[in-house]
Formats: sequence, structure tokens, C-alpha cells
Amino acid sequence: MRRRIYFVLPNAATAEAVEKELLLAHIDDHHMHFMARDDLDLKKLPKANILQRTDLVHGMELGLIVGGATGLIAGTVVYLLPEFSAWLGMGIILVLALIGAVLGSWVSGMIGISAPNTRLKRFEKILGEGHVLLMVDVPKDRVDEITDLIKKHHHDAQQFGEEPTIPAFP
Repeated sequence: MRRRIYFVLPNAATAEAVEKELLLAHIDDHHMHFMARDDLDLKKLPKANILQRTDLVHGMELGLIVGGATGLIAGTVVYLLPEFSAWLGMGIILVLALIGAVLGSWVSGMIGISAPNTRLKRFEKILGEGHVLLMVDVPKDRVDEITDLIKKHHHDAQQFGEEPTIPAFP
């Protein structure tokens, strides 16, 4: 498992230097996500993708739960109606719960993809001032090492905490 560490860097030049140091520390590019104002050129730095920039994942999770519960309730109501329960059986509850979960996840995902990531809301003002946000995913046992590495070489880099767990596969 990995932890995501957040750093705010003063400019793109510092971000490039940090990227090189992280590469030397054996942190792959696909575990680094840089984000800045649209008018700031991050050159060849690995930019935050749609999963990091938007609320897609959160929206899909919420839609899965709400849609599944709605489908479960609708399936139960349909099952309890005597004119339908005779020929549909209890399977209608499962079918409508699955349909509700899939539709809820899809619709909420479409809404979430157009909304900025709520976890990054605290960085809006700082990014607007021209700073660069670095999200780096590191193994749990290397969090202190990587944090110390960045702070040691870049005193102007500010750490803004970490997220508890990031799956190993993304």
C-alpha cells in the first residue's frame, strides 16, 4: 500500500528539481502528480490526470451506494405487489439493485468528472498564486524518507499532510 504526500512548491523550476530527486530516489513518474494554474507551463512534468483533478471516483462510489439502495427499494416494492411477484419472483430485487447501482455509478460519475476534486479544495488559493502542487504516492515505509529528502533540499517546499492509503495498482 502507498500513501499520498502533498507538497506545495514555489515554482515550476523547483518542481522539476524535485522530480529529478524523486526519480533518483526510485519513485517512478507515474507515482508523481503535478498540478498548477492553467497558464503555468509544467513542461514535461507528469501532470495530475483526470482521476486526481476531478471528483470522478468519489462520485461513482456515492452513485453506486445510492443507486444500489434505490434499486433495492424499488425491487422490494415491485416484489411486494402481488400482480408482479407471481411471475417475477425474488430475483427482481437483485436485478433492480444491480441496475440501480450501475446507473447510479454512471450518472454520478458523469457529474463527478465535471467537478473539481474536493480533497484539493484547500489548495485552490495557493495554486491561484502560481505555486505548484505535488502529489506523490510512496510506499508506507518510505514516507518519512521522501518527506525528509524534499525538505532537506528545498526549504521553500511546504508539506500539506498525507492521505492514509492509496491502492498499489494505479
